[in-house]
Amino acid sequence: MDLQKLTQQLDDLSQSPPFEKWNPPFCGDIDMEIKKDGRWFYMGSPIGRIKLVKLFASVLLKENNEYFLKTPAEKIRIQVEDAPFVVTEWEVKNTNEGDAILVTTNIGQQVVLGELHPLINETGDGENAEPKLYVELNRGLRARVHRNVFYQWVSDQDSPVYEQKGQLFLRSGEQNFLLG
Repeated sequence: MDLQKLTQQLDDLSQSPPFEKWNPPFCGDIDMEIKKDGRWFYMGSPIGRIKLVKLFASVLLKENNEYFLKTPAEKIRIQVEDAPFVVTEWEVKNTNEGDAILVTTNIGQQVVLGELHPLINETGDGENAEPKLYVELNRGLRARVHRNVFYQWVSDQDSPVYEQKGQLFLRSGEQNFLLG
């Protein structure tokens, strides 16, 4: 399997609306929030229907560190605690460029870790610093890597994690990403 072809196929499946063609007026804030665990809330109540969450997610974008739902008719700001999505699953895909990591978010979006969708490490300093890893998606959006996924990467014998000079790295295709 070709890594670039796999990445392109997944990106084609998650095509976003033509935001660049839309110039709606800003209509203010809406009482909608995405918690750091990936749960969506409207007026303090959880949005339990995944199809509705996916619909909102399809028009979500980040501009200047703020999150908006943008349609041809309106643009409204929402609150996001950390990252709007969470990486909940992963698997290794064999490609021509070596084993690649395919990650899946809490809403089912899949991307291959690599140049277009890098793993970003924002772990703080200190002995007790909790791993804080994100996967860059699209439209300025990120998915936080769930703690379980991180521990699976570190402990799974089959995961492409290696140590170099006291640091742990994850290899996906031809890219190396710092785990900590």
